[in-house]
Amino acid sequence: MDTLKRSSTVWVPTLTTLLDTMWDTIESKLASGPVSYLVPIQKFIFAFTSLCIAGADPANSPDIADKGYMRMDRWLAVQLLPSVPITTFQPLVEIFLHSFPYPYFLVSRDYNKLYKFVENEAKEVISRGQTEFKLSKEDATHNLLFILGFNAFGGFSILFPSLLSALASDKTGIQEKLRKEVREKVESGSGLNLRSVQEMDLVQSFVYETLRLNPPVPLQYGRARKDFELSSHDSVFKIKKGELLCGYQPLVMRDPKVFDDPETFVPDRFTGEKGKELLTYLYWSNGPQSGMPSGSNKQCAGKDYVTLTTSLFLAHMFLRYDSVTIANASFTAVDKPTP
Repeated sequence: MDTLKRSSTVWVPTLTTLLDTMWDTIESKLASGPVSYLVPIQKFIFAFTSLCIAGADPANSPDIADKGYMRMDRWLAVQLLPSVPITTFQPLVEIFLHSFPYPYFLVSRDYNKLYKFVENEAKEVISRGQTEFKLSKEDATHNLLFILGFNAFGGFSILFPSLLSALASDKTGIQEKLRKEVREKVESGSGLNLRSVQEMDLVQSFVYETLRLNPPVPLQYGRARKDFELSSHDSVFKIKKGELLCGYQPLVMRDPKVFDDPETFVPDRFTGEKGKELLTYLYWSNGPQSGMPSGSNKQCAGKDYVTLTTSLFLAHMFLRYDSVTIANASFTAVDKPTP
């Protein structure tokens, strides 16, 4: 949380600079046909999170600049594979993929490369971990890399494609409405920044609806600290101290007693007074969107950074383009404003 706070001054300019680079690259390739957004977005996310969270510039390491996102993907894949739901080839999948932790040697080379990158380029953040938080250099580096990779890079790598997929499947003309709101708020204020996106109700609602239907981390676990009663709409469950609880977010946020037409993506669901009340039931961050992360409640420390950053991503796109055409995880066309 301290690192996030200190990075707030560079968050927006770093984001917009790297997004401009990403869009320039995509545009340069569009003349040859559709351009998949998966690799460009991952490269952008890796550079952005490295610079803002760790103060580490991938450009200083040719290997990391070129392959850093792939090394992170491989490391994350081995951690996540045991919990990824696969419905085919059962029970073989359960027996051979979900029954044991994978050996470290499978990703040791990738992890060691990433570790050296963070150790060499994030000296200021690591030093603060040692002096202000009494961590060893090794613990500070490992923890910083875990936050950078598992939390930030991993989460955004799921969220941004989900956002673009929602845009691609929309049939309601939402792009025009988003473009109008973005440009009105930016032109009437001081440009694109954290304050202006907080005034973009439709943009934020679009992000919230993406998180409702596609939370980056669908499962959360915790052990009860004391005996208590857990209430649902129509039942009460007695929980004993020490029992393991699991929260499955996609089910919670499709509750028909809370959300109208819960299986449908509704871009403006979280606008207006009623929409703001629904934020109490938006649990993508291991706590309600209306809640506040702290050192004791285990809610995502970057909860507000995630929603605001994704709103900035969406707003930046509609400042640059009148519309985008997306199909099969690829951009097929972009429509730039007429000068």
